[in-house]
Amino acid sequence: MSRDKRGRTNRFTTGMQKKLAVLFVLVLLAFVGLSARLVVINKENGEKYKKQVLSQQEYDSKTIPFRRGDILDSKGTKLAVSEKVYNVILDAKIMLDDEKAVEPTIAAVQSELGIDGSVIRERLASHPESSYYVLKKQMTYEEISGFKALEVDKEQGTNIKGIWFEEEYKRKYPNNTLASDAIGFTTSDNQGLYGLEQYYNDVLSGTPGREYGYLNGDAALERTTIAAVDGNSIVTTIDANIQSIVEKYLKEFDDQYKNNHLERNGSNNTGCIIMDVNTGEILAMASYPVFDLNNTKNSEDLIGMPMVDELGNKTGEYITAENLAAMEGTEQLDQNFNALWRNFCINDTYEPGSVAKPFTVAAGIDSGSITGNETYTCNGFLEVGDYKIKCHNIYGDGPLTVAQGVERSCNVVMMYVNMATGKDTYIDYQHIFNFGLKTNIDLAGESRTASLVYDKNSLGPTELATNSFGQGFNVTMIQMIAGFCSLINGGNYYEPHMVSKIVSPSGATVQNIEPRILKQTVSESTSEIIKEDCNLVVSGENGTGKTARPAGYMIGGKTGTAETLPRGNNEYVVSFMGYAPANDPQIAIYVVVDRPNVTYQDDAKYATRIVRKILTEVLPYKGIFMTEELSDDERAELEALQIEITTPVAPETTDEDSQTADGAQGDASGGTSGAEDGTGKAQAQNGEEGNDYTEVWKTFPIDPQTGYAIDPETGELVDPETGHSVTGENSTPAGRTGANGTSGSGSSQDDGNPF
Repeated sequence: MSRDKRGRTNRFTTGMQKKLAVLFVLVLLAFVGLSARLVVINKENGEKYKKQVLSQQEYDSKTIPFRRGDILDSKGTKLAVSEKVYNVILDAKIMLDDEKAVEPTIAAVQSELGIDGSVIRERLASHPESSYYVLKKQMTYEEISGFKALEVDKEQGTNIKGIWFEEEYKRKYPNNTLASDAIGFTTSDNQGLYGLEQYYNDVLSGTPGREYGYLNGDAALERTTIAAVDGNSIVTTIDANIQSIVEKYLKEFDDQYKNNHLERNGSNNTGCIIMDVNTGEILAMASYPVFDLNNTKNSEDLIGMPMVDELGNKTGEYITAENLAAMEGTEQLDQNFNALWRNFCINDTYEPGSVAKPFTVAAGIDSGSITGNETYTCNGFLEVGDYKIKCHNIYGDGPLTVAQGVERSCNVVMMYVNMATGKDTYIDYQHIFNFGLKTNIDLAGESRTASLVYDKNSLGPTELATNSFGQGFNVTMIQMIAGFCSLINGGNYYEPHMVSKIVSPSGATVQNIEPRILKQTVSESTSEIIKEDCNLVVSGENGTGKTARPAGYMIGGKTGTAETLPRGNNEYVVSFMGYAPANDPQIAIYVVVDRPNVTYQDDAKYATRIVRKILTEVLPYKGIFMTEELSDDERAELEALQIEITTPVAPETTDEDSQTADGAQGDASGGTSGAEDGTGKAQAQNGEEGNDYTEVWKTFPIDPQTGYAIDPETGELVDPETGHSVTGENSTPAGRTGANGTSGSGSSQDDGNPF
């Protein structure tokens, strides 16, 4: 103890000061040593500790995937769903941090996940610093549950390290090929491609979430989670049961005619649309060939299709197993898959043929150009300009009313009607009926046809004549059936649509999509006349669509054929467009067969028979009561199909009804005619209906192999009931160009790439 100058005692002695200085030096040295050690640790093991704290995906930042919305049919059946799946991820760095964990982990991966252990060993050797490597993709929870059980096992789990599971969703289509064209599919990054998946991609897609992991001040792990927002679901107007019926009979047709005449499918394409006449709702939409939505790149589905080149243009060949092998890994193969995935019903264009005749008559009557009561004489051809344009019946149908012209599908009557209508009015009604325009159906890929129809400047007298029976301009199936529905429902043009409702992930309705009437195409009185005319096509004595009538029902409609380009190739698009029941149309159906695989394609029965089979099942399923008494054969047919039979009330008959009976089979369309006269055999008399007229073709001998009649003078094959030539010349004069100066309209031609 010492004293200061004033005599006060000083308790902080010199010795204490020395000790404090020593302590300070020691502390300073400790900090210096610790800092040096931290530098060494960071240099040698910094990445290891960083990985353990921040880089483990289970605990650190990760993306939370959203669930894509479902696609359902009108009754709630799931057509497309998203299923949670798991990618197996290898973290080589974590696994190698504990060498004792390598072999037990590999053994568990092999036994529980079915992954070859050599793959892991190779990855550990080649990329020991890797923290993310996908060993296997999209495993189900059931497939990984065994491994997860081992991980939490107190004994075995301690030696399992470096494996974790990344969650995502996989698009699944429970019905495989059902409605494949209409639904479309998704890419690997969950984006819609084709059909509803593409059109409603923004609706079906959600927003991914995010989970952030970090250490707080106490070195404890904290999490912040931004939840994913799942996509909305869509309820379609498709009825899966009706869709299944349609696809069953399209496949049956292909099975029947596959490799029949040539080594190819039963047709280039066979399409069918069923539509609610009074709402525009699509109940079914299908074409053949189909593809599996769960395996979209199965190359076997391509066999039998028309081949396309690297630019997507048809080569004239068909795909076989041999030339398919040569396309493996090429751009050409991808183009052929694109051709398979296209929706024929909205994307491919073709000349409609005689199914356009009701539109021709409707334009004439609705505009006041004709009354519908006129009578015209068909001598088998009509001279227009420098051309003699043949009727379907080269022997002539004699004097016919406009209604009989529709019933018999007479080209000459239609040409007279269009002459009376005039090109300006005709073109105006083409636009009213929406030809040349999109329908704006809610599907991706609808083709534009503006360049495939005529305008007032390009339509000459010959084109006006050939357009009257559906040659010289192109349409899509959806254009035709949407316009046709307006002809038979009182004139209301509904926008065709595939979706009726959008639903949130919780099940709440986000939006109801109501039917939309876009315009009035014709008056109600004109609509009634068109129905009467189209009813005769099926019920009339000389109707061309008898074979379309389903068991127990009377329907109306129109047959059609159109020769494809180049003219004279004897390749045709045949079709039937109709409605049921005849007295109160509720549904419309349109079947198109693009180049049936037969020797003589010019016969609409290839389409009408499909229609008959489909409607025989669909109409009872829809609860539409039968309108006709059943024959014994029809009753047996329905019993075999296990369809409930409802005996109809016998309708009151009129004098006009009593004059009609089941009549001619086959088609009489604008698909056959040309520059040659081909007349003189029909003893037609100019004048009013009722004059003597000889149906000379009914006297021809029948070819036992084909069932067609043979003209003894020319050797041509003709339908023995209608006189329709199945081996005749084309209807569009040779050398004529198509709409807007193009090379003409042929089946399956496009106005550019809609995608």
